[in-house]
Amino acid sequence: MSTLQVEKSEIFADPSGKELKRESMMLNMGPSHPAMHGIIRLILELDGERVLRSEVEIGYLHRAFEKMSESMGYLQVFPYTDRLNYSSPLINNAGYAMAVEKLFDIRIPERARYIRVLMCELSRICDHLTCIAASAMELGAFTVFLYMIKARENLWNAVEMITGARLTISYMRVGGVKADLPEDFEKVIRTCFKETRHVLKECHGLLTRNRIFVDRVKGVGVISKEDALAYGITGPFLRSTGVDYDVRKDAPYLGYDEFDFEVPVGTTGDNYDRYLVRMEEMEQSMRIVEQAFQAMPGGALAVNLEGKEIPAAEMVDEAKMGMVEGFQHQFVTLDPTLEGSTKFYFDRIQAGNKSASLPAKENTYGNIEGLMQHFKIIMDGHGYEPPKGEVYQAVEGGNGELGFYLVSDGTGRPYRVRVRPPCFPIMAALPLMLEGGMLADIIATFGSVNMIGGELDR
Repeated sequence: MSTLQVEKSEIFADPSGKELKRESMMLNMGPSHPAMHGIIRLILELDGERVLRSEVEIGYLHRAFEKMSESMGYLQVFPYTDRLNYSSPLINNAGYAMAVEKLFDIRIPERARYIRVLMCELSRICDHLTCIAASAMELGAFTVFLYMIKARENLWNAVEMITGARLTISYMRVGGVKADLPEDFEKVIRTCFKETRHVLKECHGLLTRNRIFVDRVKGVGVISKEDALAYGITGPFLRSTGVDYDVRKDAPYLGYDEFDFEVPVGTTGDNYDRYLVRMEEMEQSMRIVEQAFQAMPGGALAVNLEGKEIPAAEMVDEAKMGMVEGFQHQFVTLDPTLEGSTKFYFDRIQAGNKSASLPAKENTYGNIEGLMQHFKIIMDGHGYEPPKGEVYQAVEGGNGELGFYLVSDGTGRPYRVRVRPPCFPIMAALPLMLEGGMLADIIATFGSVNMIGGELDR
C-alpha cells in the first residue's frame, strides 16, 4: 500500500496578497503496484501530479546468481543463466557459453555457430514482443497485448521443439548446443515469421499513428545522447538517442559480421523512439534468422547401407549376444529423453574436446567410455579445469550489452563470476527521465525500460 506524508512546504502569496501554504508530498510507488511488477520501489516527491524528485530502490528479487555460480562447476551454471533475462534466456546461455569457451580456447563447429545465431535472434524477437505487449497493455492497448503474445506463443512453441522447454531452456552447451534442429524446423519458423510480420503490421496500425498512444509516449521519458552514454546505457534505449552502437556490429561474435542487417536508431531518445526501434529490430532479427537458414552447413545423418533403424533397447539386447557388426553406422531410434542429441550429428553441434564437452546422451548411457567422460567432467575435482586467467565476453541482449566476466584459478569452479546486466544502468538513469514529468507518464517510461528483475538484481 502506498503511503503519503508531507515532504516540503512553501509559503507564497496569491494575487490578492493572502498567504497560502503549498506542500509537496512523498509517494511510494511499488513494490506492490502492477506496473512495478512487485520488484521495484519508486520513492516520488510530487507537486500535485508532477514529479519533482524520484529515487529508485531495487533488490526485491535478488537471487545471488554470481555467488551461486562461484560455488558450482562451470557446466552447472547454465540453468542459472536462464533466470537472468527470462524473456530471452537463449541469449544468456550463449553469452555464458562463449565466455567459458574463451577461457578454454574452444572453437565450436560451424553448424553450432549458426544454430546459436538463429536461436538468439528468435529469443530477441520474443523479448521485444513481450516488452511492447506489456507496455501497450499498461497504457490501455489490451488488443496489442493479445496479438503480440499470440505471436510470441508461436515462437515459444518452435523453441520448445528444439530445447524441450519454452522459457527456462538450458539449451547451450560449452562447445556447442544441446540438440540439432528438427528436420522441418525451417518450415515451422517461416510460418511463425509470416504470422509475426502480420501481427507487427496490425500493431503498427493500432499504435504507431494512434493519437492517444502517440500523445502518451512522444516527448515523454526523454534522455539525451550524452546522458545515456554517461550512464553506460546500451541497447535499444541508447539507440533511440541516435547512437549507432550494437555489440553484434561493433564487436562481432558468432560471425554476426557475415550477416546483412541494419541497426535501427532513433533521434529524440523518448518512449516513442524506443518503441519504433524495437519494432524495427524484430524485422531485422527475422532477416538474420532467414539468412542463417540459407547459410547453415548441412550434413546427412549417418545410417548403415540399408538405412535400418532399430530401437536402442533392441541394440543393447543384440550387443549382449555379440551381434554388434555394423552398429557404429546404424541409426538408433531413441526414447524422448535421448533423441534430442544423438551421436550421429553430435559432432556437428559440439566441439570435439573431451575435457570440456559432455558426451552424447546415448554414449553416457550406452558405453563405459561415455559414462567415464561424463563423470570426469561432472564430478567435483575431476576433469573440467580451465587454465588460470580471466575473460570478458559481451553479447547483444534484448536490453543491450550483456557481459560475462569470469576469473579462473585453475580449479573446476569459477573463482569469480560477474554479470553486466544491460537494464541496470537504465534503472540508474530512470530518475533523470521521470523528474519534471507527470505521475501517469511513469508507467509509459518504466515500460520502455523493459526492466527484467532477474537480470537487474541477479
